[in-house]
Amino acid sequence: MNARGFTLMELVVTLALIGLAAMVALPLYEISSTRLKESELKLALRQIRTALDNYRTAVDTGQIAKEAGDSGYPPSLEVLVNGVENARDLNHSRLVFLRRIPRDPFYPDPAQPAQQTWALRSYGSPPNDPLPGNDVYDVASLSSGKGLNGIPYKDW
Repeated sequence: MNARGFTLMELVVTLALIGLAAMVALPLYEISSTRLKESELKLALRQIRTALDNYRTAVDTGQIAKEAGDSGYPPSLEVLVNGVENARDLNHSRLVFLRRIPRDPFYPDPAQPAQQTWALRSYGSPPNDPLPGNDVYDVASLSSGKGLNGIPYKDW
């Protein structure tokens, strides 16, 4: 009698190979997912820090009016998106430094607004103990995790 089909041994070997492939692929997927989030974090930090520097440059060149005693940095991240009045323009145009505030990709709650996903550092705050204040000098991740390079995300 000619029987068609697979033997039990062939099915067991096939399932074992599929399981082995899944065991190898899962850690690679997790690492690639972490790398993607890390590249998003680097890009977001670069965008915000560039916008902060551009705001300070605009203050230094007189495009943004500065009060006595101000550091020259924006009072909040929202100012970078909403813009400020150009003091040099007679038509009172607005200077906008960001289209939107990027999110911290490692922040766990997607319902939080993007500006609340960052740790803020004011100009007068020491670098080893960053604290928020009247202005935004720098931002950092609120994540307590470490990057694939071994450096904590909050220190990037």
